[in-house]
Amino acid sequence: MTTQKQEINFHTFAVLVNNEPGVLSRVIGLFSGRGYNIESLTVARVDQRDNLSRITIVTSGTAQIIAQIRAQLDRLVPVHSVSDMTTDGPHVDRELALVKVEGEGEPRVESLRIADIFRARVVDSTNKSFVFEIVGRSRKLDAFIELMEPLGLVDVSRTGVAAISRGTGSL
Repeated sequence: MTTQKQEINFHTFAVLVNNEPGVLSRVIGLFSGRGYNIESLTVARVDQRDNLSRITIVTSGTAQIIAQIRAQLDRLVPVHSVSDMTTDGPHVDRELALVKVEGEGEPRVESLRIADIFRARVVDSTNKSFVFEIVGRSRKLDAFIELMEPLGLVDVSRTGVAAISRGTGSL
């Protein structure tokens, strides 16, 4: 008997919801109740007048699981719209990280060289540490953090992915 292995893909969903207590909990409950993993999550109010927030979720799964997630998000009562940014058209996504590196001598100099290559900014500096700010695609941040590990990486704080469609129109 031959079994086909289904491909796991990452998808970015943008969900426009009412900005009210309990909405995020309901959206997260949908994921946890079905055993779906959330790789990244960001939430912010995007429309003051209509009191709407945008939840951006990066998740992974087979094509069938991704379709189920979208359908279930669409059925939640406080949800106004759901967009699978990965498949609904071209989009821009970015993430921000603050990366703290401690070191002296050559590792300290090397961390500055690598930061320059990745266009990371020094936002805090002491005689023995740097805090770098880096913005870009998640893969870029992952690569930067990996290179900082042997140079004295001590802490990382990441915002999660923010995404928006390209061209005219909105969610």
